[in-house]
Amino acid sequence: MDEFAHLPEDPGELVMRASHVLRRRMREVLQPYELSPHQARGLGVIRSAGGEGLRLGVLAERLRVAPRSVTELVDALVAKGLVERVPDPADRRAVVVRVTGAGAELSELVHAERSAQLRAWAANLEADDREQLVRLLRQLLRGEA
Repeated sequence: MDEFAHLPEDPGELVMRASHVLRRRMREVLQPYELSPHQARGLGVIRSAGGEGLRLGVLAERLRVAPRSVTELVDALVAKGLVERVPDPADRRAVVVRVTGAGAELSELVHAERSAQLRAWAANLEADDREQLVRLLRQLLRGEA
């Protein structure tokens, strides 16, 4: 008997289940750092902006969330000492959010652990199968860009 016979045949359902597994693994990686997946993603986006930081509106666009959600996210990251609000050098009336040293270190650590988890998960596939999976997922995602 096939131990995976209970899995659906529908590719969309399988992708959803795989996504659920990956989200659960990500929560496990983040748990010791007391970060939610949303906070980790926001921290990573802010870190990628470099020392100049991001305005909240730009951050909301990059995260594809409402500005109100970004305010709550940034408040939580500021409270943890991972990001700071500073005057925008281009417009002193505006504020940008930039990563702190502690935030950059944590973001790099989380990214490395997440990458290791994903590599371990994908190691269940042969190299050719991984390449095919990447190709197929990219093809599916092209329509969503």
